Amino acid sequence: MAKRDYYEVLGVSRNVENGDLKRAYRKLAMKYHPDRNPGNTQAEKKFKEAAEAFDVLKDPDKRARYDQFGHDGLKGAGGFGADYQDFGFEDIFSRFSDIFGGDSFGGMGGAHGRTRRRSGTGQPGDDMKIQLKLTLEEIAFGTDREVKVKKYMTCKECKGTGAKSSEDFMTCNTCSGMGEVRQVTRTMFGQFVNVQPCPTCYGEGRTIRNKCGSCHGEGRIKGEEKIHIQIPSGVTNGNYISLNGQGHSGIRGGEDGTLVVLIEEKKHEHFKRDGDDIFYDLNISVTDAILGVTTEVPTLKGRARIKIEPGTQPGKLLRMREKGIKGLKTNKIGDQYVRMNVYIPTSLTDEEKQHVKALKDSKNFDPNSNKDAHENIFERVKAVFS
Repeated sequence: MAKRDYYEVLGVSRNVENGDLKRAYRKLAMKYHPDRNPGNTQAEKKFKEAAEAFDVLKDPDKRARYDQFGHDGLKGAGGFGADYQDFGFEDIFSRFSDIFGGDSFGGMGGAHGRTRRRSGTGQPGDDMKIQLKLTLEEIAFGTDREVKVKKYMTCKECKGTGAKSSEDFMTCNTCSGMGEVRQVTRTMFGQFVNVQPCPTCYGEGRTIRNKCGSCHGEGRIKGEEKIHIQIPSGVTNGNYISLNGQGHSGIRGGEDGTLVVLIEEKKHEHFKRDGDDIFYDLNISVTDAILGVTTEVPTLKGRARIKIEPGTQPGKLLRMREKGIKGLKTNKIGDQYVRMNVYIPTSLTDEEKQHVKALKDSKNFDPNSNKDAHENIFERVKAVFS
């Protein structure tokens, strides 16, 4: 079954700002919250649908990709566009704990009203962005690149735990191992529960007695790593590739961040690109344009011969089929177009001038030589219909 447009799901315009987007989601989440609709499968479906839409549109990178490519743009791109119908409620509550832990959902209580315990999971690493410059040849057929990235990496000494040994972990005294603290406020409108990550253990539910000497308890150190990147054919400026788990390592075993690779297309020496087609300007002499010639032109796979017919006009385009770029997510290959630029000399010898003057009065060199013939044809056609 096809997914609905995310903007339609949340009932917002395509230029909605973050504040209005969040308010729209909170309103729908309140309406279809499982505690308010026990056993209602339709409400459950709409609750998850709204969460999925909000997850994409609140993220600038995901939103830009969705605006450009729709739902298809979120497939196979490093985890963008997860199907929330497969998520459990606890996953959604944990993912949006800043919303479900606040006053807007306070007082609803129950298993669905609490943030999922994060004991021992550490803190997630930050995402990263790098720019990758590609030649038109690399873009045309796809390529594999290996880049060096400076980032936080898992500490090998403690294997990411941050502790000297497994016996150096202690249950957090502040939250008693729950990883969260709660504040209950009673008002005339009812009881409100505010749930926040524990300020002592940062939601992990445990603290460290003796920290690792290499990473000083973080479970990660600064380093440099070689990362292999597969570039599909047909990418262009503004496209990006998301690599889950290739960003900064998480703190004390937390989930690794995402590496976002921004594509930058290098200017080509010969070609100008238009989608999957490329254009090449070929300068030819007046005599070659008149008499015709066979010559070579560059392509993305080397040089190739083309035939220029006699009488070729300036600006004419010759099409070389499937000499362009293999499209993104398609097997279609673009074409190469060769544009004829007829070179007009600006300096001639006396002898050359005499040759040109000898041709000046020739009927075949007169651009209006066929004017009379065209007028006669027009008159004959006019007489037939009069």
